[in-house]
Amino acid sequence: MAAHFADIDDPRIDRSKDHLLIDILTIAILAVICGADGWVGIETYGKAKYDWLKTFLALPQGIPSHDTFGRVFARLDPEQLQQCFLRWVRSISRLTAGEVIAIDGKTVRRSYDQGQGKGAIHMVSAWASQNRLVLGQRKVDEKSNEITAIPELLKVLDLHGCIVTIDAMGTQKTIAEQIVQQGGDYVLALKGNQGNLFEAVQQRFEAAPAQDYQALEPDVDETTETGHGRLETRRCWCLGGVADLIDAEQWTHLTSIAKVESQRTIDGQTSAEVRYYISSLAPDAERLASSIRTHWSVENPLHWVLDVAFQEDDCRIRTDHAPENFTLLRHLALSALNQEKTAKLGIKNKRLRAGWDDDYLLKVLTG
Repeated sequence: MAAHFADIDDPRIDRSKDHLLIDILTIAILAVICGADGWVGIETYGKAKYDWLKTFLALPQGIPSHDTFGRVFARLDPEQLQQCFLRWVRSISRLTAGEVIAIDGKTVRRSYDQGQGKGAIHMVSAWASQNRLVLGQRKVDEKSNEITAIPELLKVLDLHGCIVTIDAMGTQKTIAEQIVQQGGDYVLALKGNQGNLFEAVQQRFEAAPAQDYQALEPDVDETTETGHGRLETRRCWCLGGVADLIDAEQWTHLTSIAKVESQRTIDGQTSAEVRYYISSLAPDAERLASSIRTHWSVENPLHWVLDVAFQEDDCRIRTDHAPENFTLLRHLALSALNQEKTAKLGIKNKRLRAGWDDDYLLKVLTG
């Protein structure tokens, strides 16, 4: 793994280089995999594992202090660090045809700094559902929103044969066009922010019962899930022949539209929700419903795990590039731990085992 990070530029001046940059990066990566959630934890890991680390790192001045880790990661170029991360991701994974790549955002809640007038950072990530792998991430500029970050994130991804899912914020004509140009298909959520198209899709489905659904030849898929006192039924109706929809010609390869109705019963209380989607996929309700469910599920294997197993929302790292770069360390650690299949453990306990067992840590590093 360290080889993929070897050529990143060192932001320090020569006279302040008591420690090799590759040593600092390697210790930080290993420590976060093994349970460290901040700079003090990384220093503590390094000191505890000094004898083992010395077998493959130079460590000319011993283990760097937590302040050194903090200063270096605050100044490291996030773009360069992400390029190194992408090289590592490509070396350990091959996306399968039809893989769903969910693009979704998450705020790192305690990364704000009131004293400096700095808000919490918001990161947009690309999650490969089948491989359970973060493919890339992009920080949303404080004066912008996800619409500007998503195209930059997509640029670094190989989308050939994949299905990209994005919530309504990212439902933009230019984003749909970019996905298709990069060889992928899209499933994009529709809300009122799409005005005419949203109303046209909504009216098409609302008119369908009166016209007799069968005459329109819709494709339908229904699934039911139960567990923990919850009963949820999802129905997906899918229609092709959408070229006559208003503004349809402005959306690259717009081929189908979908309506998903979710009905959930918990402790005798029933709620219902209806969502609409546009897609470049053929009108196949089962495939569309599966892609949409997969996008919803990103909350558990990515966002929830980052909060629970990595304590992301409690992290107070705030200086310069440090919050963004530490987010990348968490994404790298989560991806590496997910690739290790022999231990039937959750991510939190995998981190503990990696910290206790160097042989297991090597398994994690080699996938």
